[in-house]
Amino acid sequence: MKIVFFGPPGSGKGTQAKLLSSKLNIQHLSTGDILREKLKDNDQLSNKLKEIMSAGHLVSDEILNKIVSEKLTSKESLEGFILDGYPRTIAQSNYLLSFMNKNNLNFDLIIDFKIDFKTVEERIVNRSKQEKRSDDNLDVIKTRLEKYMQETYPVSEVFKNQFNDKSYLLDASQEISKIQKELIEIAKKGKN
Repeated sequence: MKIVFFGPPGSGKGTQAKLLSSKLNIQHLSTGDILREKLKDNDQLSNKLKEIMSAGHLVSDEILNKIVSEKLTSKESLEGFILDGYPRTIAQSNYLLSFMNKNNLNFDLIIDFKIDFKTVEERIVNRSKQEKRSDDNLDVIKTRLEKYMQETYPVSEVFKNQFNDKSYLLDASQEISKIQKELIEIAKKGKN
């Protein structure tokens, strides 16, 4: 199964992608995890990434497109994948749709996590305390939510329109277990 998750930061996409990828035995491709892993390297790119991410800005399309396209065609992704945090911009979306087309790959499901931004802010402040993440303070999250509405929300609309019969809206303010159960039901439909 090839799945794309959309939703604002803090909507639970990452948590649900981990759970669902484990259940379906497919790759969880989180640009956040990929980038955080890259931050551990001590080179020029990782220093640039640190600067960009700690200010709450997004990494360039060129870098992300390269990382993601390599992952999508890797042997680990043959059985399927969940894209979490990509595509974020119309340019990334155009690249991804073209890439999928060229490689004869199709999406099975598009899941959009809907949640109130006040709930997101509360979640992120709590996550910040637990995980001690530098990209999880209130100012940074407000920047990220604004960017989401300006850049990523329009992408989710493109996908919803293009893959209308494969798109699902999910209430992300529910408990983790309830969302997980709903996702498993949706995945069963997507397989048919």
